[in-house]
This record gives sequence, C-alpha cells and structure tokens, in this order.
Amino acid sequence: MKTPGHTVIFQPSGARGEIKDGTTILEASRRVGADIEGLCGGKGTCGKCRVKIEEGFFPKYRVNSSVEAAETFGRTNAKFLSRTQRKNNYRMACHTRVRGDIVVFVPEESRQAQQVIRKEATRRRIRLNPAVKRYTVALAAATLQDSLGDLERLQAELGRRFKLKDLTIDYAALLDLQGTVRQGEWKVTASVWKGKEIIDVAPGELPGGYGLAVDIGTTTVAGYLCDLTTGEVVATHAIMNPQVAYGEDVMSRITYAVREKDGLKRLHGAIIKGINEVAGRAAAKAGIRRADIIDMTAVGNTCMHHIFLNIDPNYLGRTPFPPALHHSLDIKARDLGLRIAPGAYLHVLPIEAGFVGADNVGVLIAEEPYKQDEMALIIDIGTNGELILGNRQKLLSTSCATGPAFEGAEIRHGMRAAPGAIEKLWIEPGSREVRFKVIGNDRWNTEVKNIGARGICGSGIFDAAAQMFLAGIIDRSGRFNPRLKSDRLRRTDDGPEFVIARAGETSVGHDIVVCQKDIRAIQLAKGAMYSGAKIMMNRLGIEKIDRVILAGAFGSYIDKESAAVIGLFPDCDPANVIAVGNAAGDGARIALLNVAKRKEADVMARRVEYVELTIAPEFSQTFTRAMIFPHQEDKFPHLKHLLPKER
Repeated sequence: MKTPGHTVIFQPSGARGEIKDGTTILEASRRVGADIEGLCGGKGTCGKCRVKIEEGFFPKYRVNSSVEAAETFGRTNAKFLSRTQRKNNYRMACHTRVRGDIVVFVPEESRQAQQVIRKEATRRRIRLNPAVKRYTVALAAATLQDSLGDLERLQAELGRRFKLKDLTIDYAALLDLQGTVRQGEWKVTASVWKGKEIIDVAPGELPGGYGLAVDIGTTTVAGYLCDLTTGEVVATHAIMNPQVAYGEDVMSRITYAVREKDGLKRLHGAIIKGINEVAGRAAAKAGIRRADIIDMTAVGNTCMHHIFLNIDPNYLGRTPFPPALHHSLDIKARDLGLRIAPGAYLHVLPIEAGFVGADNVGVLIAEEPYKQDEMALIIDIGTNGELILGNRQKLLSTSCATGPAFEGAEIRHGMRAAPGAIEKLWIEPGSREVRFKVIGNDRWNTEVKNIGARGICGSGIFDAAAQMFLAGIIDRSGRFNPRLKSDRLRRTDDGPEFVIARAGETSVGHDIVVCQKDIRAIQLAKGAMYSGAKIMMNRLGIEKIDRVILAGAFGSYIDKESAAVIGLFPDCDPANVIAVGNAAGDGARIALLNVAKRKEADVMARRVEYVELTIAPEFSQTFTRAMIFPHQEDKFPHLKHLLPKER
C-alpha cells in the first residue's frame, strides 16, 4: 500500500514538494531545498530550526493549511519554544512531523545563510618534488621492419632518456595510447606517477600539469589548485560542506550514516559532488581543463576521511573509537567518482587516532614542531578541538569535544559566519554600552542607523564572553553580576541576559542577547580545550608553553586577547601567540608538491602519542578548574594588566 503524501510549501522561498507522511519538517525542507538552519542535524539540541505553521486556505497553492497537520514529538518544542510561541503555531522543524498539507513560514533567523568561507592559501616555502612529473619524448615511428608495440616503444624511450625503469601504464591511458601517439606524430608527453606508472599520455609537448589539494572540513571544503612545476597556487575555491544539511558536527553525521537508510551513500555522494564542484570551479578560474589535474591530495578529520572514502563510520562513534585504518592511501581518483584526469591518483594523508585525523597530520607537517626546540601548543579550533603539544623531543596530541558553541550552535542567537553575523564587539567598562561589527560591513553599529545584525558567530562569541567578563557583567564563575545596574541587563523567567544588539539594530526584529546558558556553553567548550592542553603539559612535565599556534581559518579571525582572557589556552607571551591560517589545507598542499613529505607524514603520525582524555584520571578535576575565567588556579602574568582584581 502506497504511503500518502502531503503538499508542503515553505515561505518566503516558495519551495514546495510532495512529502511522505510522517517526514519531519526539517527533512522536508532538505528535500525541496528550503534551507532551514539545523546546526545539530535534527537532534533537537541547537534550537535553530524554529518555524511557524500558517493556518487557512491559500488559493495560490490550493492548499488548506492547519496546525493540526503538524505533529510534534519529544520534548524539543517545549524546550526551545515558550508557551506563547507554541500558541502562535511556532514549532521546531526537527521534531515536528508532516501529517497533512501545510504552509510553513521560515523566520529570518531560521534561514540558512550563505556562510562566508575564509580559506585562503598562506605563503609557505615548499621544496618541489611532486609525485607526478611530465616527460616529453619523440618516438621512432613504427615500420614494417620495426613493429614494436607503442607502449614498449614509449617505455624504452622513457628509460633511455630519463632512467625510468619498469614502468606500468594505467588502463585508461593504454586504451587511448595508439591514437594519442599518432595524433602527436610520434611525439608525446607522459605523466608518470612516482616513477612507477604512466597515468596519462598526451599528444605533443605539454607544460607541467596541475594538482589539487583539498581540505575536507566538517563545515567547509577548500581546494587549492597548484602548478606542479612552480608550486604556485593558481586558483582556490571553497564551498560549504554539502553534508551540513545532514548535521553540523561529526557525531550527527555518524548518526545519520548509521541510522538512516542509505545514509552513508547520501553523505558520500554529497561530498564527492562537492569536491567535483570545487575542482571544476578552480579549473575554470585557472583556465584549464579538469583533465589537466593529474594529481590530488586530501585531508580531513577521521569522520570526514571515512565518509569521503565511503567507509562506514559506525565504529568511530563507539568505544574505543578505532578508525578503519591509520596509514595513508593512494587510490585512483576515478574509483571514488572524482572527475579529474582519468588515470590520476588521490593521496589521502594518514590518521593519528580515532578523533585526530588526517587534517591534524596536515597541520603537523606544515608547522613541523618535531624540528623545533621550543615547546609549542598547536590548537585547531572547531566542533572537535584538536591539539598538538611538544617539540623535537616528544609530541603529544589529543582531541576534545568542545561542542558546536564556538560555531554558533547551542548559543541562543548564535549563527554561522555569514553576512549579518556579529563578528567583533567591545563593551565599554563604565557604561556597558556595546560597539560591534557584522560580517559584510566595515563600520561599527554606532556609525550606522540599522546595521542589520542577524546573530553572533564564533569570533563574536569569543569577544562577548571576554568583554562581559572584563566589564564585570559576569564574574570568574560565569555567573551574571546581580548588583549590576544596566538597561542592557535583564532578568527573565529563563534567567539573566545581556543585550548585545537592540532590535532596531537587527534584521530579525528582536534583541540579540547573551544569556546564562550561552555563557555555560562557552565555558564548557573553552574548559575542554584548556583541559586537553593542561593534561598534555602534565604528561610532559612542563609548566609553561613557549608558543601557541592557532591553526584553522577560524583561528585567524578570533581575537587573540579574547581567547586568552577566557582561558582557551594556558598563559603565553602574546607576541608568541600566532595564527597560521588553514594549516591543514597547507599540509595537503605541501604533500601535493613534495612527495617526501607524504612519507614524513606517515612517520610522524605514528610518532605522535595520542592522549585519550576520557580515561585520564585527572580529567574531571582539571576540567572543573578550567571552567573558571580564565582558570581557577593557574596564573596569567601576561594578562595581569587586563584581568579584574579578585575581591
């Protein structure tokens, strides 16, 4: 018996479709392209997918919409919606099922904005030694007296001129070989992978080819198209990871892959399609063909790594979180459906541990702490924070579940780094007045009548916590100051909240605030990061860090002083706290341009000692102390001039 379907229309986009009975409104929005925000992937923990069910007959669509056609389940609606909102037909899209024809209005703050992606390549000196090199040779034409096979003729000439021995050939290249040789009038250019395999043959003489380095992040995917003969980055392109529609964090993706029918297939297909888009757009920018991309490298956290390779991520979500493999991989790009040169290989960097993936190995070979004497702490801030600590003597790594607070989830008015997001703010200590900037506008809110704020993104969240602490709005424990008098500080039934942007400064029609739950989410996230660093310091028997390196695009846009004030990392001279941009992407690029670094990555990934925080006996106590701003006990001599005096 066929399951009945219902017409669902989303406003104001107008997206519509026939949806199977019992489908959640969030899933329906994905299927018709309505783009409702859902940072937690439908788990009911972020509170971002608030929608309104319209009632009445809509002649334009010939639909009679009723709130009775929207069935709620679980406790999410009661958790995130007030009684008044529920009475006015507001529902959480993730925990409301479609039971009839409905028209759904998506408020401004629930619409998925186009994220601003900041993944520029940084300038690094890289010794050129690519895995794929091109060789042009002129072959003797076949005759009745010399009818040697075209492949053997090519192999012999490459051996004679370039000392390349025992070469094999890719099957796709072999199929076209005879036509290619004659098209080039017996002069051809062979692309040879690692001196072992002919992966492509082109007629005539060609310049060096191109390679693509890809950083597969949980939220974004960035590609760096490089000239393999000069090392120059000729084009870059970045997109939102299309898997975001299925969940914001890695655990959401794992859950989707395991529980949903064809879940892994959808996630894998989405990332392959996304990377093909990146490759195509980058090639177009550089004025080349996809087929000119003759080599590729990729990094990503362990979950992204597995889904990209179509490996079941189920066991990554179960103790003891083992990956399917640790070592690097060389596989044909076409086997994954990647549309570059038919014979090209994909090199995927190795994994350190269950939740310290190939992206962290990319950071490792980019920053090379194993060649330094100073004690460096490398932090890659994200939904899953990854840390490396050490020097040439010893290296430790760990990962901590910071949660998505730094990326806007679990924050009442948090959002992605998209236009309208508050990305920088300052609170005047005396008056507690707030100055802020939003993405897409270089001016402060005090210089614009209505700056159109939509919410607060990660860098703004760092600033908000630090500035509220320094201005005495919250104390070291994160609690709001009950004695503070300010019209921005309000007491509500849900607890105190501080107004960052007034309704007249927003595009969402209401105040943007930071509440007590937001501060707690920030404390949990920063406490996890600090605890990871502290436990590794204890393992190494050290009391101070010489250098803090903030890796990742996010690390380049947070205010270093704000990060230090809230206690994201142990005390360090501000001059030695540096942001290095997308070091994971740089690592992928380095591995693309220097094949020796691939071997180095395999060696160093096994040399790093992974520290599992969940079984560290001191973790609970260390974490509790790290919840305090900036820390319960540790001293911060470099912040002494900033921190409020203890009462």
